[in-house]
Amino acid sequence: MNAPQTPFRPIQALPDQLISQIAAGEVVERPSAVVKELLENALDAGSTAITVRLEEGGVKRIAITDNGRGIHPDQLTLAVARHATSKIASLTDLENVGTLGFRGEALASIASVALLTLTTRTADAAHAWQIENGKISPSSGAHGTTVDVQDLYYNTPARRKFLKSEQTEFGHCAEVVRRIALARPDVSFSLAHNGKTVDHWNVAAIDKRSAHILGENFANARLPLDESAGPLRVHGFVGLPTASKARADAQFFYVNGRFVRDKLLTHAVRAAYQDVLHGDRYPSYVLALDLDPALVDVNVHPSKIEVRFRDSRAVHQFVFHAVSRALAQTSATAFGTVPAPVQAGTSAMPWMRAEQASFGSQFYGNSNGAGVAQTTASYGALFNPGGGSTFTNADGEITQYANPNTATAPSGFEPVFSRAAGNTLPEDDHPLGFALAQLHGIYVLAQNTKGLVLVDMHAAHERILYEQLKNALDENSMPVQPLLIPITFYADAVEVGTVEENQAILQSLGFDIAAISPTTLAVRAVPALLKNADAQSLARDVLREVREYGGSRVLIDRRNELLGTLACHTAVRANRSLTVVEMNALLRQMEHTERADQCNHGRPTWVQLGLNDLDKMFLRGQ
Repeated sequence: MNAPQTPFRPIQALPDQLISQIAAGEVVERPSAVVKELLENALDAGSTAITVRLEEGGVKRIAITDNGRGIHPDQLTLAVARHATSKIASLTDLENVGTLGFRGEALASIASVALLTLTTRTADAAHAWQIENGKISPSSGAHGTTVDVQDLYYNTPARRKFLKSEQTEFGHCAEVVRRIALARPDVSFSLAHNGKTVDHWNVAAIDKRSAHILGENFANARLPLDESAGPLRVHGFVGLPTASKARADAQFFYVNGRFVRDKLLTHAVRAAYQDVLHGDRYPSYVLALDLDPALVDVNVHPSKIEVRFRDSRAVHQFVFHAVSRALAQTSATAFGTVPAPVQAGTSAMPWMRAEQASFGSQFYGNSNGAGVAQTTASYGALFNPGGGSTFTNADGEITQYANPNTATAPSGFEPVFSRAAGNTLPEDDHPLGFALAQLHGIYVLAQNTKGLVLVDMHAAHERILYEQLKNALDENSMPVQPLLIPITFYADAVEVGTVEENQAILQSLGFDIAAISPTTLAVRAVPALLKNADAQSLARDVLREVREYGGSRVLIDRRNELLGTLACHTAVRANRSLTVVEMNALLRQMEHTERADQCNHGRPTWVQLGLNDLDKMFLRGQ
């Protein structure tokens, strides 16, 4: 098939109107792009209150009013001209740009594809002035500027056909307003659509603004972050895994106040979540990176939504470590309580969900406790791989809380909830409180100063083991437990070859596995932290990872996934009966373990039910 012949034309200069329309194709992709450009101009003008009014998704009308500095009437013609701006005047200015806008294209591009009216008044002007179709005339209006854009793409109907439905286009416009409002909590914003106010945000602190925009679920499951290193500062909020979402629509990153979608920053944050969020869930966060404008290039893309850093590796590592440190803290000791995840159509208390109603019949066995897999005498060894039947912290004080009903319990501690002024727990030392009982061999019930704490003992123990394994591997000091009698099992040729080719990798992970025949492997030692697990299952898991991903990659890319699998195999299972000593040992270890709020799969390990919550459940005081 022959290509169509292009008619010959001589080289010629394009008319200004066509040049502007070509530029508008990059800048004014849809109504939301107009909203973005005008909002950025309003903020650059020093506005503290901005109103956005839309009609028919912004296609019929976009009117944005601010209370900024305004524009002097003798500069109105330049204001709507191409490549005219007050924000830069030289290459040095461009390389150090600190404003949101700087190209001088927005108003000219918009005016080339829509009917634009600009009304403005400076603080020293007696009245407002207006420019429309190049004509300047006196007008009325308060201090600031109103840009009224009507009939978008009226003169380029082909572009208009590519727009989506009214609600879709409005949704994109509303999202732009939300992004910018999140970045500037010191500015009030109001959004109206078809004459109806949709959103309004008063000036507020960033915690309140982000709670208003992202919702209570995020507000109740977020950790504050504020770290600096040299010219870099990152601050804002990162959501706990309980605030994760199925889509990446609650991720807001700003560089010097500008919302960006940057692969480097996204990767840094995602990598920081790898220990607490797995699968296809996306973290929620509102983060701002401040740095010298000379260290970042914002003149990369027409929409200014992409940036390029002078030292991208340093920025990546700074953001990664800052977010990792925030997530590593346990909210019990740093930020209060961990909220229970709320899902549509389910109870706010996860232990009351329908799928858990049969725990008693599934795991507990009959009333006399039949089915318990292991005696409690040996359980303490799981918490203390070095030996002994009970766990003791470094401070050696755990045993004094063996039973809250005995004289050895802390002063003022009672096995009932008490509001008496004298009956307080040492919250600073033991924020998760002290064990009261075990529920169906699955949950530990504890009392702290706030009320009731429920702990998923398997999830909590899994996180503890996982962090211990990571630390031991990082320090090249994985403790090894030789087996008195080696565990032998049948292996195929591939498994035997994997063992023979990866001895150094296996030993670094704490395993001593050897081939004793062409079809038999023997496990002679395992990591001491996992000595109570099934040695054969552990060995097969390790060999499968090494075989599928290669020995070196297992220790780099797949290391955490492998350690998480091993920890899950070893962690205490349901229906394991614990003594009060062992339950308290678990609580103390959680308080000293990083990321103890979630298991390796992102599920919460504990929830807090406050006294006020209990009162509401029982209608006390009503």
